[in-house]
Order: sequence, then C-alpha cells, then structure tokens
Amino acid sequence: MIGFPGRDEAVEYFWTYISKTGDGDIRDILDAQVPSTIALLNGISEAQSLHRYAAGKWSIREVLGHVNDAERVFAFRAWWFARGFATPLPAFDQDIAVAAANSDERSWASHIAEFQAVRAATSSFFRGLGAEAWSARGIASDNPVTVRALAYIIAGHLTHHVRILEASYLKPA
Repeated sequence: MIGFPGRDEAVEYFWTYISKTGDGDIRDILDAQVPSTIALLNGISEAQSLHRYAAGKWSIREVLGHVNDAERVFAFRAWWFARGFATPLPAFDQDIAVAAANSDERSWASHIAEFQAVRAATSSFFRGLGAEAWSARGIASDNPVTVRALAYIIAGHLTHHVRILEASYLKPA
C-alpha cells in the first residue's frame, strides 16, 4: 500500500488538493474516482457543458479540459522524478493552457473520452512504479515535491473540481 504523503513532500499550496484525498492506497483511489466522475459527466448535456456560472468563469468544458491538462502535467512530473531526472520542471499556467485549448470548440463527449484516456494512462503509470520511486523528489514550479505527493495531488485536484462543478455549475436554479 502507498501511504499518505508527509507534510514535507509538497508545499502548503498543494495540500489544498492532497487534503481532499481520503485514506487508502492512492492507486485504488485514482481508479475509484472514475465511475462516479463519469456518471456525473454523462449527466451533463452537450448544451449544458457550455454553461458558465458567472461572467469570466470557465465553461464546464473548460473545467474538464483543465482537469485533463493538469493531470497530464502532474503525471509527467511524477514520471520525470520517478525515472531519476534531476532537472527542475517549469510552472504550469492554467489560464494560458485553458485559453489555448479551445475547449468549447470540441464536443462534450470528446472531453469525457479524453478524461477516461488520461486517467487510464495515469493509473497504469502509478500501478507500475516500484516502491523506491514513490519517494523520489524533484523541483516543479520552484517547489520540492515527491512522486507520492503528485499522485495525491492528481486525485485531490479532481475532487476539488468535481465539488466546484456540483456546487457552482450544477446546483438547482
């Protein structure tokens, strides 16, 4: 079992996400998130997926595009450090990525399929890691982080955005 990261494995900012992840093996948690997330996403229509709950906020499509992009970035960071690379990795500006992604131009179904594919790749990567790789450390966005913390960040980041979708985008009018 892969245990919960220590407070020294990620900077305070990332505990916003890590703290949203429950107990248990993170590999199982990542897999367990998929059915409920897919059920939520499948309950959103193509038209509804273009909804923004306020001016200047992302559409639902942009939110899921961001989740997919961020998971790729966090998983790449985990891969980089787990494979022994020591070069620090740059920051990820979510607003630049969302603006360039043109998420509203793609179908909602394609976003859901992408989420499934990205999470399958993430899960496969983490399931294949050896015990020593989980404690590998590196620098990303000028901050130290471990591979284990990155796995928890991925799970917690999804939880964070699912809660926002439920509270702000999908709440009854």
